Amino acid sequence: MKAIKAGIAGGAGYTGGELIRILLNHPHASISFIHSNSNAGKPVGAIHADLLHESDLFFTNDFTEDIDVLFLCVGHGDAKKFLQQNKVAPYVRIIDLSQDFRLEQHAEYDGRVFTYGLPELNKEHIQSATNIANPGCFATAIELGLLPLAAKGLVKQVYTTGITGSTGAGQAPGPTTHFSWRANNIQAYKTLTHQHLGEIMQTVDQLQPDSGADISFVPWRGDFTRGIFISSQLECHLSNEELYDLYETFYQQHPFTTVSREPISLKQVVNTNHCYIHLEKAGSKLAIHSVIDNLLKGASGQAVQNMNLLFGNDETSGLKLKANYF
Repeated sequence: MKAIKAGIAGGAGYTGGELIRILLNHPHASISFIHSNSNAGKPVGAIHADLLHESDLFFTNDFTEDIDVLFLCVGHGDAKKFLQQNKVAPYVRIIDLSQDFRLEQHAEYDGRVFTYGLPELNKEHIQSATNIANPGCFATAIELGLLPLAAKGLVKQVYTTGITGSTGAGQAPGPTTHFSWRANNIQAYKTLTHQHLGEIMQTVDQLQPDSGADISFVPWRGDFTRGIFISSQLECHLSNEELYDLYETFYQQHPFTTVSREPISLKQVVNTNHCYIHLEKAGSKLAIHSVIDNLLKGASGQAVQNMNLLFGNDETSGLKLKANYF
């Protein structure tokens, strides 16, 4: 099988680094270039120290069209700028990890149409797509917790909390990512206004249109580096057994989402492309817990999962990763 030639824009950040690691070991892909204006000319190992002996690639500020797929690991708003500044041939498929093209009203740009890249929802559409808008990390974890209920029209009033590690804020240092601030500390932020709410509502509405669903979301900054733990609460009159049957049936064809009847934790999924889901019921109240690695299933791992689907590879190619459980 011919190797997929991949280009990476924004390769110096956390998501870019994870993408490089996956593609270096992918059985059906090779990296043609890693674009970074601020690090052009530097070896990859100078920025991503864990790749010191893994790659002899250098960052570049040159762009070449001789690729099959372009990953945009750039900041929000910068994907459009990159496409404006660089001519990307129509045959090159684009997987954007920013939020620029996730919402339906922004999904078409310069003649390109971007498909929302949540495989557990849109697998068939992804397989026939040309461009992918990779979901956000919080959005992925919340959506995977709600999709089976939405498919039955059962998502109404939802109260969601979620805690994320410091890597979710990006690699550039800031007051709330500094070790001395994060250590022994948590904080709510963007309460009820997080930017992923739009794509979450869009996804729920895809399965249960005109439902009047409402999701209240309070995200938290946590005292750890990687991972997202979500708890969503709503009223539901299905029994525990009915719920597990619903969830297990919904995800039985999706290799990266696992429904656990035992309590779940972050360590089960960190460094993997997996999402674990656990359900708890008390009377008519249902709590849905979901956990992912924000840099993998919430970003670069899911992007490679989408690449596999775009090019007809096994969905799990290059993504059989071991959790950092101990």
